[in-house]
Amino acid sequence: MTTDSLNKPPVWFWVVSVIALLWNLMGVSAYLADAFTSIEQLEQMSQEMRELYEGRPAWATAAFAIAVFTGTIGSIALLLRKKWARPLLLVSVLGAILINIHTIFLSNALEVMGTNSVIMPIIVIVFGIYLVFFAKKGVQKGWLS
Repeated sequence: MTTDSLNKPPVWFWVVSVIALLWNLMGVSAYLADAFTSIEQLEQMSQEMRELYEGRPAWATAAFAIAVFTGTIGSIALLLRKKWARPLLLVSVLGAILINIHTIFLSNALEVMGTNSVIMPIIVIVFGIYLVFFAKKGVQKGWLS
């Protein structure tokens, strides 16, 4: 019997890994929609939303890109059962924290979008932290190598 068959992950590991990939692909989709916002779309925004969008610094946009792309690659690594999923998922959650520090604390997003706008960033960060610990457990259990 091989070591790989002894350390076969349970079904829930695969379910969580697929959900992680789909979640991060939604993040990539959100990033691409944001990055390729057209002039027509900008003109349809309220003045406050447009200023919020156009006033975002490059480092915050970079943090957004890093968060979603490293999260997606990390989720693929989970499905490939690679332990390098954990550092990628850690970088992803750090990117998410950075973009949301800007959104919540360094911009007027709460004034423009309301206090309910913090719900999704909190969910993103909590799920990201969960995935880091999920990958850590995968390494400890020998599911990721």
